[in-house]
Amino acid sequence: MIDKSPRYTRRTVLAASMAAVVSLSACGSRPSEQAATETDKPITIGISLPLTGDFSQPGGEAKRGYEVWASQINAAGGLLGRQVQLKIVDDASSQDTVVTDYTKLITQDKVDLVLGTFSSLLNFPASAVAEKNGYLYVEPAGGSPKMFTRGFKRLFFAQQATADNNPKVFVDYIKSLPPDQRPKTAAYPTQDDPFASPVIEAMQKQLEALGVKTVYSTTYPADASNFQTIAGAIAAAKPDLVAQGAVFEDGVGLIRSLQQLNYSPKFLFQTSAPSEGTQFSDGIGAANTEGIFYTVSWDQNAKTPGNEQFVADYKKRNSGDIPPEDAADAYAAAQVLQAAAKAVGSLDQDKMAQWLHAHTVQSILGPLNWDKTGAPTSEFLLAQWQHGQVEIVAPKAEATVDSAVAKSPWQS
Repeated sequence: MIDKSPRYTRRTVLAASMAAVVSLSACGSRPSEQAATETDKPITIGISLPLTGDFSQPGGEAKRGYEVWASQINAAGGLLGRQVQLKIVDDASSQDTVVTDYTKLITQDKVDLVLGTFSSLLNFPASAVAEKNGYLYVEPAGGSPKMFTRGFKRLFFAQQATADNNPKVFVDYIKSLPPDQRPKTAAYPTQDDPFASPVIEAMQKQLEALGVKTVYSTTYPADASNFQTIAGAIAAAKPDLVAQGAVFEDGVGLIRSLQQLNYSPKFLFQTSAPSEGTQFSDGIGAANTEGIFYTVSWDQNAKTPGNEQFVADYKKRNSGDIPPEDAADAYAAAQVLQAAAKAVGSLDQDKMAQWLHAHTVQSILGPLNWDKTGAPTSEFLLAQWQHGQVEIVAPKAEATVDSAVAKSPWQS
């Protein structure tokens, strides 16, 4: 931050220095006492989240994930021996507000650390504020490839892969099917979203290379609420596969519209919408979830270190509800921040960033590591709704079931 205070004369500086010495002598303070006071002070972590507006659902879950982490680390003695205090504000799903929020958290509130918000749309400008001010920025969501083209040194995405690498595990699954069981045609509707769009664009390109013919493709605005026209076009094209770049409400909306037209594709893939657990199944009807695919960063039954405790603590704090992916991603982002601080033994943000670039962090999502841009270098899990719950079908080493199931026709 630029210092805009008036310039001091040499005499003023000398007078101020003398006053400081007298003040210290009068108070009788000692360096050891000052250090003890600093040690007793909580570490404040600033976070802006979309608690209202279009992204309020995942934003609220990110808040719960962060809070579980803070509760656990404080119960275990804190971070670097100091209690953690979260300062969470609402950016109302607005790019302008998120910039204002992080600027204030850093320059006025002077928080010790920050953690990221939800979505590439909000993390793109928020991470620029952090980078400008020399703050480490670990984001729980925000896998748009554009995030990592700006030469930032302190940006890290706490998931396994960026959006353009997201569909690989699904395309690999399609490749594994006998040729006569693969989809022959596909439709690609996607929200104009910096994460969803690159996922669908990459999938379309990869499946076309595999011989799957595109029969329909469209991008709709983020505030779209009526999907009758898109559903009608899809039904008319009769694709074997519908792959939708869906955040949440748009995923539910398109499925409801397809149900009204009684068009049920053989394969249905959506980006984020199916990861919202009971809110997704309640939105389209539990029976209609059967066979829907999506990629996911986390599974509640994963055997990763600390995952069982995370799930138990989340349930305890949230009336027994199973944590959705967004809560787990936020928890993992906090784990990354914790690992870096612990490894360097301080809150030196440049050292923390350098350490993360050179090391792997064990999280509830599994091992996370990054390239020089802060982009992760691993692979997502392929999830599918089966018998009213989510199962992992690929990769095989992480699978919770033996195989995928066929998508069921819509149920009334």
